[in-house]
Amino acid sequence: MFSKVLIANRGEIAIRVVRACRELGIPTVAVYSEIDRDALHVKAADEAYLLGPAPAAESYLKVERILEVVAQSGAEAVHPGYGFLAENAAFARALEEAGIVFIGPPASAIEAMGSKTAARELMKSAGVPIVPGTTQTVESVDAARAIAKDEIGYPVAVKAAGGGGGKGFRVALTEDDLEGAFEGASREGEKFFSDPRVYLERYLPDPRHVEVQVLADRHGNVIHLGERDCSIQRRHQKLIEESPAPEWIVDPAMRARIGEIGVDAATAVGYVGAGTVEGLLQDGEYFFLEMNTRVQVEHCVTEMTTGVDIVKEGIRAAAGEPLSLSQEQVVLRGHAIECRINAENAAKGFTPAPGRIGRYKEPSGPGVRVDSGVGEGGEVSPMYDPMVAKLIVWDVDRASATSRMLRALDEFEIEGLTTLIPFHRALLATDEWARGSTCRELLEDKAWLKSTAPAAPPEPPDGGDEDTSVEQSYTVEVSGRRFDVNVIGPPFGGGASMNGAAPSAPVPRRPKRGDRKSGAGGGPDLLSSPLQGNMWKILVKQGDAVEEGQILCIIEAMKMENEITAHKAGVVKELAIVEGAAIAAGDPIALIVAPPEA
Repeated sequence: MFSKVLIANRGEIAIRVVRACRELGIPTVAVYSEIDRDALHVKAADEAYLLGPAPAAESYLKVERILEVVAQSGAEAVHPGYGFLAENAAFARALEEAGIVFIGPPASAIEAMGSKTAARELMKSAGVPIVPGTTQTVESVDAARAIAKDEIGYPVAVKAAGGGGGKGFRVALTEDDLEGAFEGASREGEKFFSDPRVYLERYLPDPRHVEVQVLADRHGNVIHLGERDCSIQRRHQKLIEESPAPEWIVDPAMRARIGEIGVDAATAVGYVGAGTVEGLLQDGEYFFLEMNTRVQVEHCVTEMTTGVDIVKEGIRAAAGEPLSLSQEQVVLRGHAIECRINAENAAKGFTPAPGRIGRYKEPSGPGVRVDSGVGEGGEVSPMYDPMVAKLIVWDVDRASATSRMLRALDEFEIEGLTTLIPFHRALLATDEWARGSTCRELLEDKAWLKSTAPAAPPEPPDGGDEDTSVEQSYTVEVSGRRFDVNVIGPPFGGGASMNGAAPSAPVPRRPKRGDRKSGAGGGPDLLSSPLQGNMWKILVKQGDAVEEGQILCIIEAMKMENEITAHKAGVVKELAIVEGAAIAAGDPIALIVAPPEA
């Protein structure tokens, strides 16, 4: 076994690996960025080394610096967790060349599965069913248009060749959507994977996302641990996972078939360690989607139903030990559910909501597990993934596990942050969840999502139908120019300001509740940024007429692209944003005013 392991990651997965190593008697080394200096994973490890500034490109993705720390610390092996460098073949190869063990598959396996087109071709050759589409990248929109028209049909999925985890995935419902989908997938592929190439697949409108956990050692043993159903997603990002899939969705015969496909896929690339073969299940057909050559975020639900410590098995396999069990010894018991507790606002389209945590109390009790990387007084930074914690429960069957999860969600206290806890409570109480639906219609229903917002403050004691809102005039400065805007809301007093604006004399207005409509133009003129991030793309220009709900710009934050839409119809009088520049929550984006009268 290794004498010391360096964990090239942060947050809850770094702590998860520290715990596994401690139980195996292995000292650990943490790495951190400047913003993570006081993070829990730093305190959990035996040693810790600074990598660099907060941006991941200058710290957690800096291969040369991590290799320096490996040499300084004397670590014999590196565990990459998930994300960052976990599926970076060049990093795995650099470690191999330095005589350091990469706790994961060989670089050749990462390369084989890292290119989604090469993986599709390889799986097709190995007899693994793939979603119909191209096995080569598509070089232009015109070529994509011809392939979609003559070979695949619409709707069609445009996917980044180096993608994964929902990044670089766009859907064209019609030919008119294809150019935007092609450019969007290519753009995300370049940003997240340094590869702008894309390929096309038939888009399955409402499939179940079913994946299988595989384990392999250096002695030729490959097994699977059953399936996970990860169908509850938004923008191709998982929200809730469960293991096994509902019994009326995956029966024993289908489970055996999915497991066989997973084992065949891992065997075809000479896999070692823990990995996941993802697939789509629709109308009784199961198609290979991709292979994640790392431990998954949702590995916990499989651990709960099988009793197998997947992280430990991966470490042992990397050290050359054989798997601790055979396929015949794998038994699934009960049902497990995982809710991702992200710092996001579901009621506002799952926009990231980073910030500092106040009171923090995790649930406990029978069958409850929490994997987290933060605590009271900690901070969820906009620099990284918005996950606060993973809440996992186990019980004898799906209905019982759902009840236990609802109880655990009620016990989870996180103050100071907007999280997905209200969303999870609402969704798990629906008939759609009980039926085992993919819940896609709910997740696309803006009205339903708004209903999952945290409870509003209590009504005033008098119970009247009037509130204290006033209409106030403000002077704001945008791009060096000053404009007057009107805002309806609580009165500001004592020199208070909004977005740096100085209030002029307020105009009292006490509308009845629900009466919040204003005249032409539809509301306040100033649109401010709801989050901190980078201005990735601007889709309008000064002077453009826009409709309410029209996309104005895209802000990249917490590894997600967030579309910012017009809050009212009107004319863009002024833009205060620049592509590629940083933007803070509350910064002005645009002034949208009523169009001039004809």
